[in-house]
Amino acid sequence: MRALHIITGLGVGGAEQQLRLLLRHLPVECDVVTLTNPGPVAAGLRADGVRVTHLGMAGNRDLAALPKLVRLVRAGGYDLVHTHLYRACLYGRLAARLAGVRAVVATEHSLGDSQMEGRPLTGGVRALYLAGERLGRATVAVSPTVAGRLHRWGVPAPRVEVVPNGIDLARLRFDPERRAATRRLLGLPEDAYVVGGVGRLAPGKRFDVLVDALALLPGDCRLLLVGGGPEEPALRRAAETAGVTGRVLLTGERPATPDGTEGPDLPSLLAAMDVLASPSPEEAFGLAVLEALAAGLPVRYASCPAVEDLPPEAAPDARKVRCDAREFAHALAETRRAGPGPRTAPEAARHYCVTRSAARLMDVYARVLAHPSSSPAPEGVRTA
Repeated sequence: MRALHIITGLGVGGAEQQLRLLLRHLPVECDVVTLTNPGPVAAGLRADGVRVTHLGMAGNRDLAALPKLVRLVRAGGYDLVHTHLYRACLYGRLAARLAGVRAVVATEHSLGDSQMEGRPLTGGVRALYLAGERLGRATVAVSPTVAGRLHRWGVPAPRVEVVPNGIDLARLRFDPERRAATRRLLGLPEDAYVVGGVGRLAPGKRFDVLVDALALLPGDCRLLLVGGGPEEPALRRAAETAGVTGRVLLTGERPATPDGTEGPDLPSLLAAMDVLASPSPEEAFGLAVLEALAAGLPVRYASCPAVEDLPPEAAPDARKVRCDAREFAHALAETRRAGPGPRTAPEAARHYCVTRSAARLMDVYARVLAHPSSSPAPEGVRTA
């Protein structure tokens, strides 16, 4: 089987890094097209031996990109096209159909209740999304929560397949030597209590809540924010206003899997933390929370469908906290008083092992290829 993955960009983000991780475990010959921004994940994919093509799309309305994409799909002789993220799903589904490929799958990574990939869910966004969705054969939701949102939008249940994001348990496993080395590299005192935050520095992630919470915690507490994005200047200003500039460390974008760039990777940074805090009030999955659990960290989160869709005993040290600075400060202080745990991965992390997600996705591919001209037959949402 030959498959083409089309994605909006390949900067360091959850969907982008998830694509790289999945391709390492899919028994399929895959190529990747990025519409824009062939960033660090593109370099990582190429290092893995994946052919990556940058389409050079100038913007959302660069219609000249469509015929280029059609020619690329047609020339590749692909059996299946898999699209990721809003813009790529719109252009990719249409290009695949125009190129004669009927086996088209799209993954919905970032559908919230009120926003998608940071854009408000207006009537126009919804109408365009639904029009494009009909050009594919299956839409993959990364959680049952996202599947429910798709249903409420009007996507027919038989077209929705639930395939959760996957995590690399072995790579994320806690290593005390890596913890010590990373703390030395970052200049973090051995006895500092390090609160971590992981994700794109965008308004919806609400990392400002953690900056304000830090100001309510003892002076030996540090905030380690892993990610890049437009909110970085605002977060630095917030730290200065709160009087915690020297206690906040922003690492910028860091890869989940080594890609040749200098500096610690995500597993090393997770090892350096004592707790992961996720104040984002609206998530489609909550990948950072699951990665932290795999690293054996206690987690305090405002929204994480991946955890909320499982029984409470699957992640006993993952607790929900209202998106508020005082609430987070209180929860983090309680976590510190409880003392460090064993740093072992709970059942929730093992449930989302990437090999399992890859196998489920292959089941979706098989069904779509078996019925390329019709929607999957069984009724109801699949939990493939």
